Amino acid sequence: MSLQNFIPTVWSARLLQSLQSTLVFAQPNIINRDYQGEITAAGDTVKINTVGNVTIGDYTKGPMGDPEELDDETRLLKITESKFFNFQVDDIDKVQQTPKIMGQAMQNAAYGLARAADTFVSSHYVDAGITIGSDSSPWEISQAAEAYEMLVDLSVALDENNVPQEGRFVVVPPWYEGMMLKDDRFVAGGTLDSESRLMNGQIGSGAGFNILKSNAVPTIGASDGVEANSKIIAGHKIAWSYAEQINQTEAYRPENRFSDALKGLHTYGAKVIRPEALAVLSAKRPSRQQ
Repeated sequence: MSLQNFIPTVWSARLLQSLQSTLVFAQPNIINRDYQGEITAAGDTVKINTVGNVTIGDYTKGPMGDPEELDDETRLLKITESKFFNFQVDDIDKVQQTPKIMGQAMQNAAYGLARAADTFVSSHYVDAGITIGSDSSPWEISQAAEAYEMLVDLSVALDENNVPQEGRFVVVPPWYEGMMLKDDRFVAGGTLDSESRLMNGQIGSGAGFNILKSNAVPTIGASDGVEANSKIIAGHKIAWSYAEQINQTEAYRPENRFSDALKGLHTYGAKVIRPEALAVLSAKRPSRQQ
């Protein structure tokens, strides 16, 4: 890559595209990405606009009166996270390797940034309005059927909170998917082939959810009064919001090295705004898998 040919906006767009194709928790189908404002650095705030519920009344012939004025609420989301990458490719390596080596390195950077962003977003499970199980008393998924049945319990809890059914999601860790794959109900009707997967990390559907898999599912280690467990997060995108920006990408020649280097900055923030639309199951994996 020649520094003279480096166009920051193009590489920022490529990085963002690679990032979007990797995100699970922070992808638009899982979390609200609509916001107003410009992100230039950590510490900035953006506006999230929400609209109140619409009143439904009984109709009778005649005038309906003045239209209802909907309540709106502007919430502020603070950009708290700032992650960077900074790597170089030696000139001798550049000659010996494929010309696309810098592009491949950018994809690797995007994967690392996505993992950090997903881990940050999933940490907001602590603000969920629905909880099943706890750190001190998690649900042990000892049988394959229990893995699916606990998703049903999460779905019922969301139903009782009048959370929209269309677009619900649940994100599970690999061990939980392994349990579900032993259940004929999931294998027969829930699994998807690669061409049918519309979301990053999607492995199937069931119990009213789009089911996704991620290693960024929060995991709690065992300690005094706490049993090791995974936080299975379910809900609807209206529950939380996320804003991000690739602020800078810069190519340069490091001093004392014959190499091309590239550095970039990714800033973002997240917030739970409707906790009643977010649920978390504290699930303990079976002892035979530990």
